[in-house]
Amino acid sequence: MPLRSTHKVDAGFSLSSMTDLVFLLLIFFVIVSTMVSPFALPVDLPKSKASTSKTPPKVAVRLLNDDGVTLNGASIPVDGIEAALVSEMAQHTESDAIVLSVAQEVPTGRMVEVMNIAKTHKWRIVLAAAPTAPGQPPIPAQP
Repeated sequence: MPLRSTHKVDAGFSLSSMTDLVFLLLIFFVIVSTMVSPFALPVDLPKSKASTSKTPPKVAVRLLNDDGVTLNGASIPVDGIEAALVSEMAQHTESDAIVLSVAQEVPTGRMVEVMNIAKTHKWRIVLAAAPTAPGQPPIPAQP
């Protein structure tokens, strides 16, 4: 006479509680990610090459690779950028923007310093990339 067990063990398990947790976590991360805003400097980028302006910019700052800075073509010392910009922007309206041209060899930190100066004074700034420093041949385009 064979002995049979009256208690059968079910080897399966239900995944419904696990899927509920996954959906709750998904909703939580979607809500949290929309509330996080990046802290960045607002920069007006040029729209396209076709919409270039015929008039030269009124306030043009160029960062050169050899620790040189020019403001409207005139050379200024690196530590006097803020004072020179304050005196130059006092002569212009609020709608005038600073056009910042940066050579590729310039460290990013110097560019960010100028952008921070514009941010603290609430000036508009447009970032324009200069392919190379003056006097150097242009970099050929990649195929």
